[in-house]
Amino acid sequence: MSFATLAALLVALLVGAPVAAHLLRRRQAEEQPFPPAKLVPPTKPMARRRSMLEDRSLFAVRALSVLMLAVLGATPFVRCARLGLSRKDGASVALAIVIDDSLSMRAPLEGGTGGPGKRTKFERALASARELATGLRSGDAVAVVLGGAPARVALASTTNMAAVTGALDAIEPSDRATDLEGALTLARELLRSVPHTDRRVVLLSDLADGTPNATPLGGGSDTTLWVPLPELEASGRDCAVTRADLRSGKVRARVVCSPEARPAGEGAAVISASVGRAVELRAGGKVLASAPLGPAIRAEEIALDVPEGAPEELIVGLTPGDAILEDDEAPVVPAGGALPIAVVVDVASTHVATGGPPPIEQALAAMHLDAEVRPLPAVPDHTDELAAFAGLIVDDVPGFTPEGRRSLSAWVERGGVLLLTFGPRAATAPLGAGFDPLVPGVVRWGPSPSPGADLTSAVFFGPSAEGLGKLSPDGRASFDPAAATNADVLARWDDGAPLLLRRSLGRGAVFALSLPLTVDESDFVLRPAFLALLDRFVGTARARGGARQIDVGDAFTFDGFKDVAIERLPVRAGEARRPIPVVEQDGRRRAVAPVQGRYEVRLDGERAIRVATVPEREIDLRPRRVIDAARAEELGGVVPSIDASPYVALGLLGLAVLELFLRAVGQKREGSASTPA
Repeated sequence: MSFATLAALLVALLVGAPVAAHLLRRRQAEEQPFPPAKLVPPTKPMARRRSMLEDRSLFAVRALSVLMLAVLGATPFVRCARLGLSRKDGASVALAIVIDDSLSMRAPLEGGTGGPGKRTKFERALASARELATGLRSGDAVAVVLGGAPARVALASTTNMAAVTGALDAIEPSDRATDLEGALTLARELLRSVPHTDRRVVLLSDLADGTPNATPLGGGSDTTLWVPLPELEASGRDCAVTRADLRSGKVRARVVCSPEARPAGEGAAVISASVGRAVELRAGGKVLASAPLGPAIRAEEIALDVPEGAPEELIVGLTPGDAILEDDEAPVVPAGGALPIAVVVDVASTHVATGGPPPIEQALAAMHLDAEVRPLPAVPDHTDELAAFAGLIVDDVPGFTPEGRRSLSAWVERGGVLLLTFGPRAATAPLGAGFDPLVPGVVRWGPSPSPGADLTSAVFFGPSAEGLGKLSPDGRASFDPAAATNADVLARWDDGAPLLLRRSLGRGAVFALSLPLTVDESDFVLRPAFLALLDRFVGTARARGGARQIDVGDAFTFDGFKDVAIERLPVRAGEARRPIPVVEQDGRRRAVAPVQGRYEVRLDGERAIRVATVPEREIDLRPRRVIDAARAEELGGVVPSIDASPYVALGLLGLAVLELFLRAVGQKREGSASTPA
């Protein structure tokens, strides 16, 4: 409530004036001589009768008039309005309402520090969508799109307003990143099929999609973009704990803060979001360790010592809070949250002219696949040692001992993903070494009769397959027909021989490439297809259940499991577990993490903990620009739905007339009473 509204309502205190006037009103009694009264001696009065209100009906009218006068004074300051659209010649309209359900929309609407009880920008956007739906008419079409990454269709175009209401009621806030480009593309596609000539995309967002300097939204399209709520535009400062890993008795927390916005005027001071804040290691509401943030950081990794006897479930949090409280805490993930990939490579044979690590390690680091590469001198012999990895790459395999094959097979069957590349060493395997059951049969090495791959069979590599037509290798590995039995041939040579195989074993998979990853035998590692292979390999390892930590909005994928259930664990006391639906898509089971935190996964009876973290690109509260036409007044805006001023004024006039009438009647009664009979 504003000061002006409060001041106007204080006029209601003047209702005490009629009370005082009626209590102070004293009539002088007319004296009448009564001779016998002289015979009674006068006595001193012991008590006086309390003053009573006279003419209560007149008093009630006057008091009610004062109260309505106060309401009339406050009415111009009370906005009872809704979001409405303007129509072209009264014709029906097709709308695609884009609601941003990303993390940044959890900021309070008024700015400042967030907290319980404050209305958020997401709540304002959802309420505005309901207001638009309420104002629609028969014949109007509505679609609803969610702008959190990845953009999703909540409701296809429909004229059923009950379906629109149900879709809006089902929308909940999330901790996703923002995907405005994808949401607008979906919205325009949904409007293509409607027959309406007036098609509009309504964008209810803070416009903070992490690309403030990109091309303004709304250009280059024949569909009108309308951004009706400027109060949603992102502002303020925010810091977030994006991840916290536990290694060697230390918790390494990554803190990301929003970039510093440009000062409003020359000489204006810029205050960083990290000023005066600290990182705390917490357990059960107690602070175990803390460290201050830098005075002006964009991203920083802070190490905190874990005291002896600390519980397993730890949380890293920021203090004090800021605009978005939901990203100020992150659970601690033991043994690192990135996907662990082990690499066994002969450094001497895979050197590059430019120096540095082997090509496979350089490629995995450059692709930013959120994979932690761990070079190993040899393949581990025990299953327990292999259990620490989600994927294993072995270049130019010389063969495995029987014990090594049993360990690798057991690890793959439990969900591990293995990439074997074959080179000259395959022909010189020691006695007793082999590859069965990973790759059944004998693997031979020899000259390649084909210059390159059959591009029509290399769909697995996508657009990157174009470079495989002229590999011109010095040699290649040949697989027995048994190796291709019950296996997927992902690419073939020109002569039909397998170039890349994939075999499923239990919950895991084995990739077999008939070329080594060295530039001496072929230039495969210099082709885009090599990067595509690594991307598919890491994706498979993640899908087979190896990803312990993902970004919010991404999906936990589970291949090869029969019984899958996942629940989000409560963060604070009093919260309940939240089941997450597991859906089957493209032949694999997936469960999307809508908010950050811990998730308990049960896979065929085995319990595991997975973590969803805040995407770093979402911690940028600089708004994206939109074209000027998207804010045009002729598209619509906030319109008053109820204007009570005329009705209050009319009621006040009626009370004034009623008061005159009551006074006239009262004076007439007094005149009649004073007239002697």
